[in-house]
Amino acid sequence: MAGKSGRSINNVPESAFKRTVLSWEGILVILLVVVNIFCGFFSEYYNLNSVLRQMPVYLAEVFLMIPMAYILILGEIDISVGAIVCLSATMSCIVGNTGAPFIVVVITALLVGTACGLVNGFILTRFQELPPMIVTLATQIIFRGIAEIVLGSGGSISATNTDGFRMIAGKVGNVPYILFLVIVLIVIFAVILGKSTFGRRVYAIGTNRLTAYYSGVHVQKIRLIIYTMMGTFSGLCALFLISTSYGANTTTGNGYEMDAIAMAVFGGILSTGGKGNLAGGAISAFIIVCLRVGLGQRNVHAQVILLILGLLLIGAVALPNIVGQVKRAVKK
Repeated sequence: MAGKSGRSINNVPESAFKRTVLSWEGILVILLVVVNIFCGFFSEYYNLNSVLRQMPVYLAEVFLMIPMAYILILGEIDISVGAIVCLSATMSCIVGNTGAPFIVVVITALLVGTACGLVNGFILTRFQELPPMIVTLATQIIFRGIAEIVLGSGGSISATNTDGFRMIAGKVGNVPYILFLVIVLIVIFAVILGKSTFGRRVYAIGTNRLTAYYSGVHVQKIRLIIYTMMGTFSGLCALFLISTSYGANTTTGNGYEMDAIAMAVFGGILSTGGKGNLAGGAISAFIIVCLRVGLGQRNVHAQVILLILGLLLIGAVALPNIVGQVKRAVKK
């Protein structure tokens, strides 16, 4: 196409393959492959069977990443989720030890988690001037405090009736049930976020809450739903956590909120809101799970693993800015 200056301007669209590979999700897929190759060389025991065998210990946290992604896209944060997991696990064990049917134990975990999430959502929507970080910090202390009152300071509880927990910790061949459930939930909530009216409204709130409100979006109702959903998923996380440890204590769920945030942010979801998707969060979650399994097999200290994950998270946040600066430098 020729402009008024007589120069020809080539309008060549970028190929779909190139767009996919250079997208953040494409880079994460490449990183997932690299991490698995690294772990394969680093640990002689690292293979598909060993990953599937040890994966359930870490996959429970992925449940928290799903609603955390929604909260971050809103431009908010919830740091009470680890405490909700602790309280849900504690109450589930107590109910299970009374001899109640396992379905009652499941309902207990989900109801306790949902109630805690509803409390967060109610406070934040009723008192809109309060920052989510401060509110959820306060409820974190309250929820874990309740668990400590029930268990006693530094106390713990063991599940005496483990039949139900053994059942949900089962496998189809070598593949654990939890992996199927995680994948199904990621797909469902990725479609809701990316394709539904509800998802578009979540993005609108995260981009500009005031504009979304004046556009007819029920901002506070959506916030309440998402924080309540966060609580429900925390209860689900607690159930599968008990299925691997057969108990709970006052430190159960410690740091889970940071892990969920790390998975989401490393997956390309902006903490400032309005951008990101669950596909990136899911890939980053499996990168972190594989890395933990591989490093754990060589008895790498847990704090060293956290250090590596922290560096990856910093890199994920800094990389877009570095790439932007490089592009601007090249154009000059």
